[in-house]
Amino acid sequence: MIADKATYPYLLSNGNKMAAGDLDDGRHWVEWHDPHAKPSYLFALVGGDFDVLRDTFETRSGRNVALEIFVDKGNLDRADHAMVSLKSAMKWDEERFDLEYDLDIYMIVAVDFFNMGAMENKGLNIFNSKYVLANAETATDTDYLGIEAVIGHEYFHNWTGNRVTCRDWFQLSLKEGLTVFRDQEFSSDLGSRSVNRISNARIVRGSQFAEDASPMSHPIRPEKVIEMNNFYTLTVYEKGSEVIRMMHTILGESAFQKGMKLYFERHDGTASTCDDFVQAMEEASGIDLTQFRLWYSQSGTPVLTVSSTYDAATKQLALHVAQHTPATADQQEKQPLYIPLDIEMYRQDGSVIELQRHGEPVSNVLAVTQAEQTYLFDHIDEQPVLSLLREFSAPVKLEYDYQDDELAFLLQHARNDFARWDAGQSLLAKHIKANVARVQDDQPIDVPLSVVDAFRGVLLSDNTDPALIAEVLNLPSETEVAGWFETVDVDAIHQVMAAFKQQFADHMVDELAAVYRQYAQTDYQITHKAMGERALRNACLSYLAHTENGNGYVEQHYQEAHNMTDTMAALSAANSAQLPCREPLMKGFSDQWQHDGW
Repeated sequence: MIADKATYPYLLSNGNKMAAGDLDDGRHWVEWHDPHAKPSYLFALVGGDFDVLRDTFETRSGRNVALEIFVDKGNLDRADHAMVSLKSAMKWDEERFDLEYDLDIYMIVAVDFFNMGAMENKGLNIFNSKYVLANAETATDTDYLGIEAVIGHEYFHNWTGNRVTCRDWFQLSLKEGLTVFRDQEFSSDLGSRSVNRISNARIVRGSQFAEDASPMSHPIRPEKVIEMNNFYTLTVYEKGSEVIRMMHTILGESAFQKGMKLYFERHDGTASTCDDFVQAMEEASGIDLTQFRLWYSQSGTPVLTVSSTYDAATKQLALHVAQHTPATADQQEKQPLYIPLDIEMYRQDGSVIELQRHGEPVSNVLAVTQAEQTYLFDHIDEQPVLSLLREFSAPVKLEYDYQDDELAFLLQHARNDFARWDAGQSLLAKHIKANVARVQDDQPIDVPLSVVDAFRGVLLSDNTDPALIAEVLNLPSETEVAGWFETVDVDAIHQVMAAFKQQFADHMVDELAAVYRQYAQTDYQITHKAMGERALRNACLSYLAHTENGNGYVEQHYQEAHNMTDTMAALSAANSAQLPCREPLMKGFSDQWQHDGW
C-alpha cells in the first residue's frame, strides 16, 4: 500500500504487517501479508488518520497479539469498553470453543458512516462507531451490552465465517446463524443467561415470526434470490441461531463441541455448506439428523398443540403433542420437523417430579418428530403442573390450555428462569386478549387482582436476579401485542395496555416504592450486576410514574441521574405517563446534549 503520509498516516489491511518505509515524495508504503486463505469479500483496505487505542492479549499458547482500535480523532476516550469486550471475547472463545486467534495483530476500525453494523474482514474488522464508542455520560446500559455482543460477534467470525466460509450466499446461515449463536452464548456466559435468552426469544417471537407469516417468508437457507442483500434477514440470522441452538439441545454441550472440532478439522480453509456442518454434528454425536435438516429448507413457524391426561389410579400421565406448520407464501406443503420439546413437571409443593417410563429415567427433552405423538410417564404421584417449551427450546408457537393458577404457580416455582418469565407472559397474554375483546364489546376493562398478586410475588422475591425481575415486570409492547391478532385494533390494545400499567401501579405502589429505594446507586458501574439492579429500579419507576406522586419520582430521578441509562428512564417514564415534568425535562435534555452527536 502506498499513500501520502501526511494525509494517510495509517495504511491497514488483512493479516500481519510485514514491512514499512518512507518514499522521497512525501509518500510512504506498508506491506501486509495474510497467511490464511480467505474469500475476496473479506478483503479490507483502510487509509486514514485516526486516534488509536492499543493493548495486547496473550493467547493460551503464549503468543502475544497486538490489539488496535482505530477511531476518529477526538473519540479515543470512548473506546475502552470495546477493548475490554474484545479481550473478553478472545478469552471466552479459547475456553468455551477451544479456538485461539491466529494472527499477530487484531484491528478494529470504527467510522460513523459505515452502512452496516460491522463486518468481519480478516484481522481488520470494520465497524459503525455505534458498536465501538461509549462512555458513561452518553451511553446507556443497552449500548454497552450491544458493543459487547457485536465486538464478540465479529471476533467469533474469525473461525465461523473466515477460516471456514460459505460456498455460496444461499449458505449465509452457515456462518451467521452459527456466529449469532456463539455471540448469544458469550453474552449469556458473561452476564445473565436468563435475560439474554428472554431478549433473544422476544426477537424471534415478535419480528421473526412476523417475517415467517409475511410474503417475505423464506427458509434459513433460501433456494432462490433476486437480490442477496434482501436475505440478511431475521430468519437467516436469528432463526438460524435457533436452529443451531436446537442442535446443541439435542446433542448436549460435549457432543456439540466434538462436532465443532470435526467441522473445523474437515473444512478449515474451505468454502462449505450448511449440510457440511450438520454432517459433522451427526457423525460426532452418532445422532441421526436426517429429519432435522428440514429446518434448513422449510419456511414458516410450526405450531405445537399440547394436551395432557392424568390417571390417578395408575399414576400415569399421557402427554399428547401435535405439530403443524401453516402454509407460507413460498411453500404450501409442509412436513413434520424434528422439534426438541423441553418439559418439566411439578408437584403442588413446588418439588420436581422426575420423568420416568417403565422404571427408567426419561430425558426432559422430548423428540417431537411426527404430526401427532403421545408420551407416557409413570410414577406421577399427583396431578402435575407442566412447564413446557422451557428455555424456548424450539422456535415454535405453543398452544396449551393453561389455567391462571398454573401460570401463577410456574411464575413462582419454575426452576428455569425463562420458564418463569414465559409463564408471566402467558398469564398477561390471556387477560390482555380477553380485555381487548371486552373493549370491543363496550365492556369495562377487568384486571384481576390475582394477576397483580402473581407479579407482586416476583417483585418481592429475595432469591431472584433483579435483572430477571425487571424482565418479568416489563409488560409486552403494544407492537408485540398487535402480533397476537389477525385483525389489529390499535385503539383497543392501547386502552388495555394503559389500564394494565395503571392497575399494576395502583395495587403495588408500596412494594414498587420500597424496591425502587432499595436499589438506589451512588455511582455508575459497568457490571452486569449493577446493570440488572438499574434495570429493576427503572422498571419500578416506569410504574411509579403512573401513581399520585409520579411527577415527583420522575423529576427527582432525572435530577439525580449520573448516567444516561437513568436519564433516559426518567424521560421515558415522563413521556409514557404524560407527566407535567415532561416538557421541562425534554427541554433540559435537549439544551444539555444538543451539541454532542453521541
